[in-house]
Amino acid sequence: MVHGHDQRAELRLTRVSLGFGLLASTMFVTPALAQQGAAGGGIQEIVVTAQKRVENLQDVPIAITAFGTEKLDELQVTDFDDYARYLPSLSYQTSGPGGSNVYFRGVASGEVANHSASLPSVGTYLDEQPITTIQGALDIHIYDIARVEALAGPQGTLYGASSQAGTIRIITNKPELGKFYGGADLELNTVAHGGQGYIGEAFINAPISDNMAVRVVGWYKKDAGFIDNIPGTLNFPSSGIAFDNAPFVKKDYNDVETYGGRAALKIDLDDNWTLTPQVMGQKQVSHGTFAQESGLGELQVQQFNPERFDDRWYQASMTIEGKIGSFDLTYAGSYLKRTVRGQSDYADYAYFYDKLFGSGEFIYDNMGNPINPNQYIVSTDRFTKQSHELRLASPGENRVRFIGGLFYQVQKHNIEQNYVIDGLADVLTVTGTDSDIWYTKQIRKDRDYAIFGELAADVTDKLTVTLGARVFRYNNTLVGFFGYSAGYSSRTGEAACFGPPIVGGSPCTNLDKGTKDTDFTHRINLTYKFNDDVLLYGTVSRGFRPGGINRRGTLPPYQPDFIDNYEIGLKSTLFDRRVRFNMAVYQLNWTGIQLSFLGANGLTEIRNAGDARIRGAEMDLTVKPFGGLTLSAGGSYNDAKITKDFCKFANLEFDCTIPGPDITGPDGDPDGIPDDNEQLAPAGTRLPITAKFKGNIVARYDFALGGGRDAHLQAGVVYEGRRTSDLRLVERAITGNLPAYTTVDISAGVSSDRWSLQLFARNLFDKNGAVGKTIQCGETICGDPDGVSAIGGKIYTYPTQPRTIGLKLGTKF
Repeated sequence: MVHGHDQRAELRLTRVSLGFGLLASTMFVTPALAQQGAAGGGIQEIVVTAQKRVENLQDVPIAITAFGTEKLDELQVTDFDDYARYLPSLSYQTSGPGGSNVYFRGVASGEVANHSASLPSVGTYLDEQPITTIQGALDIHIYDIARVEALAGPQGTLYGASSQAGTIRIITNKPELGKFYGGADLELNTVAHGGQGYIGEAFINAPISDNMAVRVVGWYKKDAGFIDNIPGTLNFPSSGIAFDNAPFVKKDYNDVETYGGRAALKIDLDDNWTLTPQVMGQKQVSHGTFAQESGLGELQVQQFNPERFDDRWYQASMTIEGKIGSFDLTYAGSYLKRTVRGQSDYADYAYFYDKLFGSGEFIYDNMGNPINPNQYIVSTDRFTKQSHELRLASPGENRVRFIGGLFYQVQKHNIEQNYVIDGLADVLTVTGTDSDIWYTKQIRKDRDYAIFGELAADVTDKLTVTLGARVFRYNNTLVGFFGYSAGYSSRTGEAACFGPPIVGGSPCTNLDKGTKDTDFTHRINLTYKFNDDVLLYGTVSRGFRPGGINRRGTLPPYQPDFIDNYEIGLKSTLFDRRVRFNMAVYQLNWTGIQLSFLGANGLTEIRNAGDARIRGAEMDLTVKPFGGLTLSAGGSYNDAKITKDFCKFANLEFDCTIPGPDITGPDGDPDGIPDDNEQLAPAGTRLPITAKFKGNIVARYDFALGGGRDAHLQAGVVYEGRRTSDLRLVERAITGNLPAYTTVDISAGVSSDRWSLQLFARNLFDKNGAVGKTIQCGETICGDPDGVSAIGGKIYTYPTQPRTIGLKLGTKF
């Protein structure tokens, strides 16, 4: 690990290396490019549909990074983590497969991202359909994908609520009429400090008739584990009971198995109308945890209960495209069903509450004897989501162009969480459960309605003005039960119920709340084309995130938060398409920040906590100086900080001396006395999760071997700067920062018309970088800031995957 001056030196060295590498590349290639002409071929054009039209990436006046099929293969991309590393404007936290929370341009508050928290600020789409569920996006295996588009900045006009800070679009390859072809790939890999993995993938495109074709894709992936669950013992001080984790000790126990498929049908009804129904499904089973524990060695934890997640989903969608006169009409609808069944360790919570507050004294069996207070969580999360969009677009070649339509979606989350203590007395057990000290059974519904439109006019041959607006309405509800039995708590849980059960499986109802609102977002864009290869644009846009419900009865619903984006960008293709340089500078004003954190009893609380300002810039450069050599670089800089004091209880004056409402007393329940307020972070505090600088450089050389064979050599460097872990200063001091790190990827391969072979290494120098941190309960409890326990606090850091070396064989027919 790198500390102190060494860490700062590494940071400076990496930045300097990236900067000089970029400069050297440009200086090296520029003199030669003017003489190269188009000989040897220029940079390949990328077609995107970010503005709901088919357009050249360089003609779209928004900040987009797009990876096509070829680029995804070159970078060995198989899942979200693989392509996220190479998106400079994107940052994320992860708890393992299917548990990533995505952020763009520093719009991150370090929030708790669970079932009771805010909706994501970044929307994820599969083709035309949103796939962002309440707790995050699907972890889609990337194979036979046409491209991944990353749209940085608010996309509130065309994409709506879940695109407050940006949008990720995964575009699948569609069936092609009249063509029969396919392919298959097999990969074998080994992970340093871990086991072996493999991937099998295949697709086929087949005509059915002159106007029908089908495309079928399938995959199976086994990810090797690399985290070791080592032996350990917990001694509970109240009862003197001790137990160990012997049944769960295992090396490389965080392995993952993923398999799924996709089938799409294309039907041309006539020259104007096309139907594309598609169904896609995946099952992903992960074991163990993907974090390393503080106080132990790298890639080690001590967990005391089973840990496993079974995440399975399917989505059925239909896209209808046609013409009404000269206008294009598109309908895109989908139905998504997702079920996640999990088992999680919660022994930290049990231990630290016993150590600090003696809670184990109140845990006993039916005979009144103390029992092991160890806790674990058995959860089932059931999601359903349907979305419908109908839009109309005028011809793209007109001087005045319009696109607009209607949107509706409803997503439902059926939440069940059992916090289990084996052998618990009946009087302490939540009614209707086997041995739950705490039970959550709720149904959350989030509904979104919108009317949207954009009008673009070519004022001159060079100047275009675009005006857009989206009027939206949301209606969000949360109903059900959460809490303890009446025998354990006299004021919460069952004791706080006000009616019979509304949600099936719950003992009674102590939660029935809703919030709704109507508002609008806007977008104004000016684009000036100097010529066909260079354009300059300026954008003022707004993104939003709907408000929602706080479970704790004494807390009001939280309100929407908004981002106002002011952006100037440049897009250029120079020297006969041998240099492509795009950049954007921006300021984002984030108002009414929805900040979520663990409050009393481990309940998630969301407050509109104040305002922030983010100033930044992002760029990408691609150069083809000669022959088969391609150099590319991308980078982003974000100066993100809050502009008002962040108080424990927000108020209009942002004055932390004003007392808060009566929420908690000494026992965690209201006591009739206004709560003391406090300053959790002063104005000027840096927003967490996002590095000030993130960048990458990739060099690739393609060359001919003769005999119809081609070969390549490639190297990529990714740098992630230091990030803070929390907005709140006390909690940040406990969990610590996320240090800067650099990873290196290399690959070499050979291919012919039918066969390809690649040898690659990801994270070549086996860097143990940190991509996120977590803790089982409140930082001041499980983080153990006073060092009162024998084992110290337990903070979990999610590392980069260790060095992975693989061999990939592919065939096409």
